[in-house]
Parts: sequence; C-alpha cells; structure tokens
Amino acid sequence: MGRGKVELKRIENKINRQVTFAKRRNGLLKKAYELSILCDAEVALIVFSNRGKLYEFCSSSSMSKTLERYHRCSYADAGMNQSSKDPQSDYQEYLKLKAKVEVLQQSQRHLLGEDLAQLGAKQLDQLERQLDASLRQIRSTKTQHMLDQLSDLQQKERSLMEVNKALRNKQLEETTAAFQLSWDVSEEHNLRHRSQTIHPEGFFQPLECNSSIMNYNMVVADAEAEPTQNPSGILPGWML
Repeated sequence: MGRGKVELKRIENKINRQVTFAKRRNGLLKKAYELSILCDAEVALIVFSNRGKLYEFCSSSSMSKTLERYHRCSYADAGMNQSSKDPQSDYQEYLKLKAKVEVLQQSQRHLLGEDLAQLGAKQLDQLERQLDASLRQIRSTKTQHMLDQLSDLQQKERSLMEVNKALRNKQLEETTAAFQLSWDVSEEHNLRHRSQTIHPEGFFQPLECNSSIMNYNMVVADAEAEPTQNPSGILPGWML
C-alpha cells in the first residue's frame, strides 16, 4: 500500500506542528545543499519560523552577494518589461535599494562583531562558520603568497650560486695560468744556471805566475827543509 496523501492545512497541535517544521526544514536545507552540489547552482534559502527565528542556507560565501545578484536580475527584468517608469516605480526602486543598503550595513556590523545581541544561537553559529571560512581563505592566500616569495628567493639563490661557481672557475683558471707562467720562468732560469755551472771557463781565466817568484819560493822551501845544525854543531850566523 502506498502512503496516503497528506492534507495540506495548518497543523493545530503545537507539538506536532513544531516537529513537522523541524523535519521539513531539515529536508529542505538538505535538498538545497544537494542541488547546489549536484548541479553547481547558486542556491540561497531563507526560512522564518512562527516564532521569528531565522534559518538560512547559502551555497556561496556570502548571502549578501546572492541577494545582490537576485536584486540585480530582478531589476533588470523589471526594466525590460517596463517601457517607461513612473514616479511610483522609482519610489519602489528607492525603497528596495534602501533595504538592500540596510541589509549590507547590518551584515557588515555583524562581521565586525557589532549588534550581535539580537542574533540567536543559530545565527551566531552561521556567522562564526562564515568568519572561519573567510579566515581560512585569507590564510590560504597568505600561505600561497609566502610560498611564491620563497620560490622566487630559491630561484635567486640558485642563480647567485651559479654566478659564484662561474667566478670561482674563472679565478681558478687565472691562478693556474699565473702559476704555470711562474713555473715556466723558474724552469728557464734553472736551465740557464745549469748551463753556466757546466762551462765555468767562460767566466774564469787562468792566472799568470812569475817564474822568478816561484824559483825563490822553491829555494826557501829547500833551505827550510835542511837540518838546523851542521855536523860541527855550530849554528849558522843567520840564525843567531
């Protein structure tokens, strides 16, 4: 057997009415969420209970932006349908714009932490979730900026390291070339010194000696080699 058709009329029992409201409200919020996810649609849902409590759902980051888009589309359609505007329509548009400004100002005050006493627990919870989402978005953007800056610094560091490496290689080549030149000059100097040591006659000439002096030295040496006493035991006169 199928489910019987429910008669659509106001539920007189207060408890049953409250239970039905909670169930239908949750189901409606769930359907709105599923519609926004499955169809990639921008959905905004506003529900007021009989006690004046607000229940809302918005698939975008801000309900104000969705309402602004709704008013913009509504005004555009109204402008296309009406060929000419009368003062009454201008006044109605003024009232709508004024209400829109008031909603935006109130939303701004709530985001700044002002005029929160009139909000209920559900509204405060939703405002807190909205602020958390905004804070996460801000932190994510900040982190991305920091990562981009870090990547740029790392790229600059790699470029500087490559330039430093090239300068070191150039300095090493210049030092090696200077050392090789000094080594060649030292080797050439050593070869010249060795050639001069092997052939000294080019620098030294034999000395000429006087033959008379050499004969005199030989006579004196022979005289000194003779005994100091003669066989008679008398010293020579030149020794006295």
